[in-house]
Amino acid sequence: MPYDDPTCAYCPSTVRACRSGEAQTRGPGFCPSKVDPEVQAKARALYDDPETHKLAYTSALVESEGYCRWTRVQEVVEFSKRMGWKKIGIANCIGLIDLANTLTAILESHGFEVISVACKNDNIPKEEIGLSDAQKIRPGNFEPACNPVAQAELLNAHGSEFNVVMGLCIGHDSLFFKYAKAPTTVLVTKDRVLGHNPVAALQLADTYYSQLYGPLKPAQSTKTPPAKRRRSAAPTDSTP
Repeated sequence: MPYDDPTCAYCPSTVRACRSGEAQTRGPGFCPSKVDPEVQAKARALYDDPETHKLAYTSALVESEGYCRWTRVQEVVEFSKRMGWKKIGIANCIGLIDLANTLTAILESHGFEVISVACKNDNIPKEEIGLSDAQKIRPGNFEPACNPVAQAELLNAHGSEFNVVMGLCIGHDSLFFKYAKAPTTVLVTKDRVLGHNPVAALQLADTYYSQLYGPLKPAQSTKTPPAKRRRSAAPTDSTP
């Protein structure tokens, strides 16, 4: 086991051995099955928890039934039905209220009760969290801070069984996940520049968005993790 950390992102397209159930034998040296099988074993045992097992089973069922057929919105509906949930919470960016309204209508048409909380609830001045006027988007004006902690706590308090995040800013979504008690999925990932399609930046990283790379950009695409990830005292592994 020559690597300290698992780095699946470097797995060659010709390997990807976990897809065929051969990770333990054919996985590269940086495969999780080679780097830390003990943690994998602990994680597998956690599926014995009834709620965890139900989530895993239902997720796999929705994946197989709707594969390349159902939109993400339909998956939210079908997953929630199969889980037996009745009350769904929406945590949305205030700029997506109209879309949250549409999602609410769709969910309610399937018999769900829907709670929704926008990010600017409680209109907390940005100065209260330490920003100066010069650090605002529009200096000289009142600007409320996003309030994902209250979004989570309100959905908790009002009985949400499943949360749907719609367009929370980076970091604000992290705070929501930290405080939300119910299982949570993401329907919209905010990217104002790319029309909320952040994967486009990765697809165009070697062309239009090459500026995303920092000063340590590799000379060419590589399938081998950086040398610093290797264990210096470990024997050489011939597998990439």
